[in-house]
Amino acid sequence: LARARHIAVLTGAGVSAESGIRTFRDTMEGLWKEFDPATLATPRAFARDPGTVSRWYDHRRLGCLAAEPNAAHNALAELERRTLARAGRFTLITQNVDRLHQRAGSRSIVELHGSIIEWRCTITGRRTTPPAKPLPAFPPPSPFHPEGLLRPDVVWFGEMLPESAVEAADEAARACDLFLSIGTSSVVYPAAGFIELAHAHGARVAEINPD
Repeated sequence: LARARHIAVLTGAGVSAESGIRTFRDTMEGLWKEFDPATLATPRAFARDPGTVSRWYDHRRLGCLAAEPNAAHNALAELERRTLARAGRFTLITQNVDRLHQRAGSRSIVELHGSIIEWRCTITGRRTTPPAKPLPAFPPPSPFHPEGLLRPDVVWFGEMLPESAVEAADEAARACDLFLSIGTSSVVYPAAGFIELAHAHGARVAEINPD
């Protein structure tokens, strides 16, 4: 850590666990227990029933807004500050959509799966950040186009990851001399490939998870 010129970090759901952010499947309870989560996280599901899908994602959005960054988020933000203070480079690649890294103070962040805090217009693609209260209607109408709806700015099953995010993560993995993988199972690609890519280009790597 002390000698690294460029530190790259990949984080997954495990980093947010102590903040009370429940996993995708763990939030299927109560009103949602009859649904398979995969049926609520596809473009086809939204086209078929935008009201139910947007209500489910607003439920998750409010849970993320109610959570607070934990020691892991704070430690990574501090590591970024210390690295930049000695003229190093720091890149945080996250699969999380909760924006807790930003709230902890991290700045150089690549969001592979988008953000549930922002929503975007289905017609124009323009983004907005709804206030920290339940959305007034389901599905929510877009303020940007009379025929548009708002959908969460997350990557659904069957959708491509943002090209710019993948390129930024790939570049960081190739350029870093230290790569940390934290709170992720490292089995889902392309995210799982970044630690292998970093290692192939000579970086020291460390994987931190319960297994």
